[in-house]
Amino acid sequence: MPSVAETLAAVDSRGRVTAWGRAAVRLLGYESADMVGLSVHGLLATELPAAAKRGCAAREAWSGVVSARHRDGHRLELALHAQLLQGADGGPLWIVAASAPKQPDSEPDADKLKKWALAQFPMPVGVGDRHGRIVWLNDTSLALSGKEEAEFLGLLLGETEPGQYFPGAEEFPALAELALRTGDVVSEEIIARVPAESRERYWSTVFFPLKDPEGQVRGVGTALYDTTEQHWARRRLSLVNEATIRIGSTLDVSRTAQELADVGTDRFADFVTVDLLDSALQGEESEQEPTPLVFRRVAQQSVLEGCPEAVIQVERTHSYPEDSDPSRALATGVPSLHHLGCAVPQWVAAHPGRAQSTGTFGIHSLLVVPLQARGTTLGLAQFFRHRTPSPFDEEDLRLAQEITARAAVCVDNARRYTRERTTAIALQQSLLPRHTPRQSAVEVASRYIPAGSRAGVGGDWFDVIPLSGARVALVVGDVVGHGLHASAAMGRLRTAVRTLADVDLAPDELLTRLDDVVIRLEREASSPVGEFSATCLYAIYDPVSRTCSVASAGHVLPAVVGPDGVADFLDMPVGPPLGVGGFPFETADFELREGSLLALFTDGLIETSNRDIDSGLVLLGQALSQPSPSLEETCDLVLNTLLSRRPTDDIALLLARTHALDAGQVVAWDLPANPAVVTDARKHATSQLAAWGLEEITFTTELVVSELVTNAIRYGGGPIQLRLIKDATLICEVSDPSSTAPHLRRARIFDEGGRGLLLVAQLTDHWGTRQTPTGKIIWAEQAFPATGHDSPTAL
Repeated sequence: MPSVAETLAAVDSRGRVTAWGRAAVRLLGYESADMVGLSVHGLLATELPAAAKRGCAAREAWSGVVSARHRDGHRLELALHAQLLQGADGGPLWIVAASAPKQPDSEPDADKLKKWALAQFPMPVGVGDRHGRIVWLNDTSLALSGKEEAEFLGLLLGETEPGQYFPGAEEFPALAELALRTGDVVSEEIIARVPAESRERYWSTVFFPLKDPEGQVRGVGTALYDTTEQHWARRRLSLVNEATIRIGSTLDVSRTAQELADVGTDRFADFVTVDLLDSALQGEESEQEPTPLVFRRVAQQSVLEGCPEAVIQVERTHSYPEDSDPSRALATGVPSLHHLGCAVPQWVAAHPGRAQSTGTFGIHSLLVVPLQARGTTLGLAQFFRHRTPSPFDEEDLRLAQEITARAAVCVDNARRYTRERTTAIALQQSLLPRHTPRQSAVEVASRYIPAGSRAGVGGDWFDVIPLSGARVALVVGDVVGHGLHASAAMGRLRTAVRTLADVDLAPDELLTRLDDVVIRLEREASSPVGEFSATCLYAIYDPVSRTCSVASAGHVLPAVVGPDGVADFLDMPVGPPLGVGGFPFETADFELREGSLLALFTDGLIETSNRDIDSGLVLLGQALSQPSPSLEETCDLVLNTLLSRRPTDDIALLLARTHALDAGQVVAWDLPANPAVVTDARKHATSQLAAWGLEEITFTTELVVSELVTNAIRYGGGPIQLRLIKDATLICEVSDPSSTAPHLRRARIFDEGGRGLLLVAQLTDHWGTRQTPTGKIIWAEQAFPATGHDSPTAL
């Protein structure tokens, strides 16, 4: 009985208050009239302690500390003692008394803290004797098991009852015995299922010997760390990395979709389908989609050979009901998880094929994930499980979203590429202008000589294409064959090259795209005219850095004559001809001195029936090294030296004398990614325009600089560089490390860039983006005022 005890109340066998003392009124604030007849449980702030429950059940006196709730709402701890008496009706009657609330120790001693630490440690901890039998479990272990400690005492570590183990804990006795026998710490990774949970958990377990001061092993301890989140994070990362590597290996929509299906059935789902909107697949962008939506099955994969679960075959079109889960996912853009079980969705049950497949193969769970990229919905990916026993859960849904999101970008890239290719084909009949375009990077002269045989005009061509930043692209190519077919093919490739150059691709990437075009053209050829093959050399010259970047697709390499008159031929890797496919192209960079002569040509110039290529190259080098008053006369000299009669193959020759922009024409500033520098950028530009005498376009230039620099700070981050180039036009360039603009776009009302880029497009003559090894450059060109400024002469 607690000291200085006072009677609080009398409680009957049903827990109802039959008497309420003055001490109870004083301690808890409730009057007798308020409490008599009510259940005493309403006063408890927490459950009764285990000792109280056992005493009540055994009808024995008990003592303990109970947490009660005062009438004003605060909690207080009461030291209670309950004594059993016999009531007037013969039933049990509990007389409850209380002493003054016990004040907690001002500072618990170290032993108490150690005891509490083990008992309350948030990881499961257990202690076994020298035979590995449980003598103690902490509160976390008991909470996970849902049982009392007494039910485990004497059992082996891992047992729930003699001979039975927690799922996944069957190895615990052997691990404990190993720690006891060797005296070493033993660790193991296990998979175990917690009662009342359907999903397995992953645990990192450790068994460690408990030794006395003399070093003798007296028992064994064990602790478990729940690594489930880390396991799923590693698995998610592994699968996402695998998807990154395997998905998007080509720019083919069907191939990319099939790679998604292949990855999805690798240790994740048992059956995967990929349906794309037929309109998206055809490259159409209409705000008004047909109803119901028309899908095309572009890929599917299964863990079973032949995809027997499939109801729709690849390349077939189909649709889903408007109230179905796939249609809702597509309309809302929200993925969904479905456990089929006995409740098969109506849209599945209403389709005989889907219903039969679901029942036959035991499909029990489904993930429906929309394919979305850059604000465009492309279609749906669906993941099914029937061989894997555990159903999909929310973690699986997030993982499927991550994989599908990456795949959607690759599918969209392939779709965009297909659209670009279609555009290039539509422009196949458009030939280049007859005159060389205005540019100041190089001075050019060219010749084309058709073959003297009946074959006539062949497929050789050349081109000069102005690029952003005062750069220029020099192109020369050769289509195999002669006649109308070769000429038509040449026109197509010239158009394709110019279209791809407008996207500002690097030489190797442009040739890769051009190679795909040639392969496609060969497949689409309607007449048996032989294989469609071509060679091409693509070079980009930058007059600011005096760098020439060159890539060759099976084409002879150009000659370079320095200002000293010494001729040489570029030494670099040569890729396969266009149309072979499957091989890479490489870009080589060369620094050219100002005034260097670059000669691009086709093999008809150097190779004849009575002269090999090496001899032809020697003669070409000698002709180019001879002094000449103009490039036009150099062209004539080259042809007269190498051609003694009408050639049997057509010839294309392009000569380019390089120029360089002097330091006074180019100025650049490095800027931090801080909005405050926008003002400084405008000041820099204004000052430079004044130095160049271009004050009339200061206002427009300030607006362009502000918009481009702000855009780079907001979306690209640092470092940022602003560069102004005074050439035929005023060129403003802003570079940043972001690569979010993969190709040149024309400003439209609904562009994500907002009104800023639209304003730039309206204020300038041209603008666009190009990628660099370290990010991208956004550029804009303005014409000089009508008062007249120095500009290059049209060549």
